[in-house]
Amino acid sequence: MFSLEDKRRPFRAMALMSTILSYLVGPTLLGLFVGRWLDNKVNSEPLFLVLGLLIGLASGIYGMLYAVRQFFSGDS
Repeated sequence: MFSLEDKRRPFRAMALMSTILSYLVGPTLLGLFVGRWLDNKVNSEPLFLVLGLLIGLASGIYGMLYAVRQFFSGDS
């Protein structure tokens, strides 16, 4: 799966890890903040917070899987 040439590229691995981190943290935090803001506007305390968290996690996982698939497709 990995060749000797891939083992000599630590910056590619760091780029992949930072991409995964940003895809998981960014949408999750955005979903939390938007859900909390909507809860304050509509006065429905945990409903939109939980929905925002779940939507943020789902979109982050989807984006992460897409990025990993693109990284290992060999097109780079």
